[in-house]
Amino acid sequence: MSPYVRTVKTASGARAVQIVHSSRRGSREIEHIGSAHDDAELETLKAVARQRLATGQQELDLGLDDGPAAGGPLEIVSSRMEHLWDALSRAYDTLGFAAAAGGDEVFRQLVLARVIEPTSKHDSLRVLAEAGIAPVSYATVKRRLPDYATPQWRQALAGACAAHTRLGPASLVLYDVSTLYFETDAGDGFREPGFSKERRLDPQITIGLLTDSSGFPLMVTAFEGNKAETHTMLPVIEGFMAAHDLPDVTIVADAGMISEANKQAIEAAGLSFILGMKIPEVPYAVTQWRREHPGTPIPDGHIFIQPWPSGSSRPRRDQMIYYQYRAERARRTLRGIDEQVAKAQRAVDGQAPVKRNRFIKLSGATKSVNTELVDKAKALAGLKGYITNLAACPDGTPITAEFVISSYHRLFEIEKSFQMSKHDLKARPIYHHKRESIDAHLTIVFAALAVGRWIEARTGWSIKKFIRTARRYRTVHIQAGNHVLTAADPLPTDLRDALKQIRSPEGAH
Repeated sequence: MSPYVRTVKTASGARAVQIVHSSRRGSREIEHIGSAHDDAELETLKAVARQRLATGQQELDLGLDDGPAAGGPLEIVSSRMEHLWDALSRAYDTLGFAAAAGGDEVFRQLVLARVIEPTSKHDSLRVLAEAGIAPVSYATVKRRLPDYATPQWRQALAGACAAHTRLGPASLVLYDVSTLYFETDAGDGFREPGFSKERRLDPQITIGLLTDSSGFPLMVTAFEGNKAETHTMLPVIEGFMAAHDLPDVTIVADAGMISEANKQAIEAAGLSFILGMKIPEVPYAVTQWRREHPGTPIPDGHIFIQPWPSGSSRPRRDQMIYYQYRAERARRTLRGIDEQVAKAQRAVDGQAPVKRNRFIKLSGATKSVNTELVDKAKALAGLKGYITNLAACPDGTPITAEFVISSYHRLFEIEKSFQMSKHDLKARPIYHHKRESIDAHLTIVFAALAVGRWIEARTGWSIKKFIRTARRYRTVHIQAGNHVLTAADPLPTDLRDALKQIRSPEGAH
């Protein structure tokens, strides 16, 4: 069978154009021409493929009728996603990763390839080739991966991130966890079944991510899948502080991360914190306000302040608790309470089976609706608690409720980083089974996340939009006699402006 041109779908949704060469015993040799992201690119790549199948392979007829090229088509020497690769390399170098990695170009290629198109390590070489970058061999990749799993390598990257953010003792750091599951039948001591936010029963690992207040990653650590979330935070933060000689940072974390023992451990470590807190009982400040304003609804956005001085039972700093009321939060909560009470009443009346419902009160065989618990839940509707042991804001001014609450709400930034790592960068290590390989993979994803967040901060674009747009514009080098000509697609104004922001000197920090 003679060679022929075909198109196939890639993992990114692009259409790859390939020349398939037949050989003996049914094996095939495939020559990859490139990947198209629209119909115009597809037709251009098909024309290049047909040109290579004709006489004078590796050449593209530019239609020049005179001059030194009149005797035949000109050869395309190279085609490169120059704008995209240079922008990502700018981010990588500005973040200090080139120095932290000791100039390791294999690591650079794996990190930037993952930003362009998340895929397996082996397929990353195809991504690099499409970008016009000469990839290293897969044997070299496998040989270098164990180095990327070492604590020293990860600490060097974390140090570069801390230096880039200019992290200091007064800085806010956000902490949260997520899980990555594996499609395997049994655990192995590291990949273990545990609590899953995705409600899965598969073995998993727990990922602890530490970021600055903008969501820029500072450190990532993997834990056993069955390790409680509340036991992951302090080791990560203490390890980070020790590595970078920080006497104190201000931890911002969600209420679900904080057990009482965990909070005491944070206090014992002498750390500052801003934490969300559960409200098991109606606070005294709220009860007093309602007593003084009978029949009056709490104003939307009202903040109750309750000091909590340090006692003699155990040493700690003075703390301040803020309770904020939101009318929209109350509306959603009350609607949920009414639905649960209605279900509880149907169960009590024998019209529905008794299921798990906190408002059903059982006394022997007698069922009833727990009206006291209903009243307390309604009294708490709309309230959210925040607690801090900070005495002053980072600028030295007295602590305020607005600063504490706004700092806590920065946690959406770490959620954005988790979303980017899990979806845009496909952090789930489905191709890896040994812990060393998993740690190396997470190191690459961590660096790719930092590059992506830097690009987003500089351009105001999502990393997905930037990659999708910039990869379409290539630089081509054409051999014309003894000269090499350069041709490039004209850039749209918005991309040109984004690239200008990336290249500007202010991009250093």
